Amino acid sequence: MRVLLVEDDEPIAESLRRGLRRYGFEVDWVRTGAEALAAAEAELVLLDLGLPDTDGLDVCRELRARGDVPIIVISARSDEVDRVVGLEIGADDYVTKPFGVREVIARMRAVLRRVRPPEAAAQAQPDRYGQLTLDRRGRRSYLDGAEVLLTPKEYDLLAFLTEEPGAVFTREQIMEAVWDANWFGPTKTLDVHIGSLRRKFPGAFAIETVRGVGFRLVVSA
Repeated sequence: MRVLLVEDDEPIAESLRRGLRRYGFEVDWVRTGAEALAAAEAELVLLDLGLPDTDGLDVCRELRARGDVPIIVISARSDEVDRVVGLEIGADDYVTKPFGVREVIARMRAVLRRVRPPEAAAQAQPDRYGQLTLDRRGRRSYLDGAEVLLTPKEYDLLAFLTEEPGAVFTREQIMEAVWDANWFGPTKTLDVHIGSLRRKFPGAFAIETVRGVGFRLVVSA
């Protein structure tokens, strides 16, 4: 899925781009309202309001006038009036800064579920990785067809690692994606959750430790 990110703050934009790409989204990043209105058509728009050349609300209004692309406002403006105005002129959701990448992705998925045609939603199938099946819509996991009960964080961790089997993720990337960018606790909790997944899915996959770097999930043949 192609996402248009309209954000003039480079650190925020880079963090969002990295996070979205880890979850399989293609991201086109622009800094101004003019660039946003001239950009190629996207399947979803993340729109900051504090743009250098125009008010993001005007960009939102123009994008909505052009079509029904889902629009999520990402803004430091947290007043109720700003949120109400943004939603009334066509935004599908409104997220205030600071936010975590996981929250934005959850909002994106919720918006896409709402705007997806019923027949498309009905055709959505669980993801299969050998013996492992993940129902991402229902947040359920199965081993050889039998459901395996996971805690919310165990599921989030497994869902993240299976987004790109075989890829190495650093501890920092995993903590940011699963425990949020604002996590300041010890990363030992990650090792505990990795150990739990290994015990609950014997033979389905291996979560390999890459010393000094992080972990990779390898699906069993």
